[in-house]
Amino acid sequence: MAAPQSPDPRLYNEDLAPAEKRSWGTYSIFALWMSDTHAISNYAFAASLFVLGLPTWEVFLSLLAGITIVYWLMNRMGHAGHRTGVPFPVLARASWGVYGANIPALIRAVMAVAWYGIQTWLASEALILLGVQLAPGLAAYDHNSILGLSTLGWIAFLVMWLLQAVLLTRGMEFIRKVQDFATGPVVWLVMLALAVWLVVKAGGDISLTRSLTGLSGGEQLHQSVIAVSLTVATFLTLVLNYADFARFTPDHRSYRRGNLLGLPVNFTAFAVVSVLMTAGTISVFGTAIADPVHVIARIDNPVVTVVGALSFMIATIGINVVANFVSPAYDFANLAPRHLDFRRGGMVTAVLAIVVLPWKLYSSPVVIQYFLGGLGAFLGPLVAILLVDYYLVRRGRIDVDALFSADEAGAYYYRRGFNPDAVIAFVPAAAVSAVLALVRFFADVAPFSWCFGLVIAGGIYGLRSAKARVGGAMAQALITSRVTSQVATGGVLTRPVAE
Repeated sequence: MAAPQSPDPRLYNEDLAPAEKRSWGTYSIFALWMSDTHAISNYAFAASLFVLGLPTWEVFLSLLAGITIVYWLMNRMGHAGHRTGVPFPVLARASWGVYGANIPALIRAVMAVAWYGIQTWLASEALILLGVQLAPGLAAYDHNSILGLSTLGWIAFLVMWLLQAVLLTRGMEFIRKVQDFATGPVVWLVMLALAVWLVVKAGGDISLTRSLTGLSGGEQLHQSVIAVSLTVATFLTLVLNYADFARFTPDHRSYRRGNLLGLPVNFTAFAVVSVLMTAGTISVFGTAIADPVHVIARIDNPVVTVVGALSFMIATIGINVVANFVSPAYDFANLAPRHLDFRRGGMVTAVLAIVVLPWKLYSSPVVIQYFLGGLGAFLGPLVAILLVDYYLVRRGRIDVDALFSADEAGAYYYRRGFNPDAVIAFVPAAAVSAVLALVRFFADVAPFSWCFGLVIAGGIYGLRSAKARVGGAMAQALITSRVTSQVATGGVLTRPVAE
């Protein structure tokens, strides 16, 4: 057997190498999804469908259908992440080229940085309310403006920023332990307590079949289909980089079972509780309240206010960890592996989240719609290229060592490190998807723009890559990998990545 080549330092560091320690079992994946789905935005989305006029049972079926599609996609991407043991930007080298993978990685990173800053700011707003509740004198520092934030606003934002920085730069194993016992379960306890209180206060007067606005059957169906599509679109960011988490699972059953419990089961249950709470607010407060923080404020109990505010601050941190920190930390590390590891990539993310002044982004509908919305339209094509390459072109057979090789004869070097087929498939698909998402004339199909992008990119990439396809059924044997975390002596492990 030929002596193994050392991975190229321009493409490799220990954080990007195939995972050796695989401690994310079923519960950790389940807790991962609790951290992500127990967000105020998901509560508001489910509640908005009810306020729009869909009866509770139809909201339930719509979100269940959407999240089941997400579950299927997560399992597909999870297979690739677990089997190779590498994070998303490294896995993308197989389809985009060893340097071309920075294109999808940076698109994902830019979105994550913006939303990381926005979520941190939203959490700081809750901290301000909590601070004023405990010390009313702090309100005097909330009336000036420094780059759009008051003195109290800056203090709260930086406090949340520092708390997250301390948590997030401790590494993936520390993140797993925190999310397992804090971010997801805490919010469930508070949500269930609020739901029980509202149902009791409402005297059980909550209908599961009534339309709040009297929508016709045809319009209910139309809004239900839109809800299914938007549910999928919301999770496409995590579909794209799910390898970042599945790489740490010890076997295929761990991520599949965790996905099942965390997505179709937990997400739908959370949505149902959200709708029941919204319906309960109509009976208790005389109006539909689609924000749980406002529900807590209406109860007018200092203890409830403090506990509720703290729990939803924890929830915001949870979604920031899962959706907006892990991916850009790896993405930036992939850009310059010799200089940036996971922790340094994470700090780049955190610093940029301040520089973009997220409160200004969030307060500008133009920015949200055209910048972040436009980037979001690229997600369908990116997901399609990765999945078509892994399942249809390579049939699951990835040469992990070649992912870390800048040799011009390497399997994933293509042309100067870029795969032209991926670029040719992505550009027209992203253009069509962005036009459908952003141009008002196509408003009726805008919620489905990701579908068009996914189909177009997948079709073009599949056709252009037909000659490179591995014959026969999906390969069961993984190409043996000798790339692993290097020790000081530069030694390399000679066992294959776990199947």
